[in-house]
Formats: sequence, structure tokens, C-alpha cells
Amino acid sequence: MKQHPISGAVCTLITVLFSLFFTANDANADTFTFRADRMSGVRATGRTVTVLTGNAEVRSNNIVLRADRIEIHGDDNEFVDCFGNVWGIEEEKNIIFQTDRLRYDRNRKIARLEGNATLEDRENELVVKSNVIEYDDEAEITVMQVFVRLFKDDMVCRSNYAVYRRQEQLLDLSGFPVVFKGDDEFRADRIRVDLETDDVVMEGAVEGTIRN
Repeated sequence: MKQHPISGAVCTLITVLFSLFFTANDANADTFTFRADRMSGVRATGRTVTVLTGNAEVRSNNIVLRADRIEIHGDDNEFVDCFGNVWGIEEEKNIIFQTDRLRYDRNRKIARLEGNATLEDRENELVVKSNVIEYDDEAEITVMQVFVRLFKDDMVCRSNYAVYRRQEQLLDLSGFPVVFKGDDEFRADRIRVDLETDDVVMEGAVEGTIRN
């Protein structure tokens, strides 16, 4: 029986699949899985990029990421780049991501969201919106930059820069920060909010309006 040779494109894709599978399971003992409607392997300048399109999904540790297009690359497939309608969840902490673009570093466990970015900490009932959000899963620290807005209960915070320390439940605001608590308004050069007690500490050029 005559056997038909496998095309070069199919061979390349199979090679990429096996390379990705074995490397992903060896890297930091992480269980790394993916799925999509279409998959392709691109080899350029000595590096291989695996491209997932159409209902693309990647799972790594407790992180699940979905997007219109996902690219996986790096020496150990440690970088996951997501584009278009990006949605993600940190399942253990119940933290939800939504954004236009996202890069996830599997080794450092850091996710960087860009564009119309939202992070929702459902366990602590906190919603964060910003142009740039960087979430460190191990340190449980979130850094936000440019048009930062945070919502919790009847509190709304705005600034150009903010740091959320999840373990300590502390929020540090700078860059023209303002905090609204119900009908009250607070402004200063720097503002710290204790999210457990709702206490507000202000430093530098302090202004406030309290309505009884």
C-alpha cells in the first residue's frame, strides 16, 4: 500500500504540539493545558510561537485565560499573550480579569492587563478599573496606572496611580487622588485606605468635605 508523506506544515505543527506539551508539564511542575478552534506554530528568528485562535483558552496553575487570540512563547513556554475580549480568573482567590490585552508570565505568576482593564476581587468585594493593571499572584499585590478607579461598597477612589495589597487590605493612592465615601469627599497628595475599616489617612495638601 502506498503511503502519502505528511506535509511539512503538519509536521511542524505536530512538533510544536509535542514540544509545548512536554515543556509545559516540566516547567515548575505546572499543569499547563490549552484549547482552541485553530492552532498554528510560527517559527521566526530562532523562536517558536504557538498561536491559538477561536475560543482560545489556556490553564496554568490556578489561572484560566480566554481570548480571541492567544500566543504562547518563551524558552519554557512561560509567556502567554492574550488579545481581544480577554477574560481570566484566578480560581483559588476568585479574582476575575477583563481587558483588551494581557500578558501572563507563568514563572513569575504576574499578569499585566492593558487597555480597558478591569480586575474584580470578589472575595473582598473590590472592583478595580484602569488603563494598566499588573497583578502579582504570589505577592498578592496589584499595581494600577492611568485613570485608576476603585469601587467598594459606597466608596469610590480615583487616582493616576494606586497599589492594592490584598493580604493587608490596604490601598495606597497617589497622582491627584480623591476618595468619595457616601456624600463625603477627601483629596490629598497621598491617600491610604484601610479596606477592612474604611479608615482614610491623608498626607500633603489635605482637603475634605463632610456632609452630615
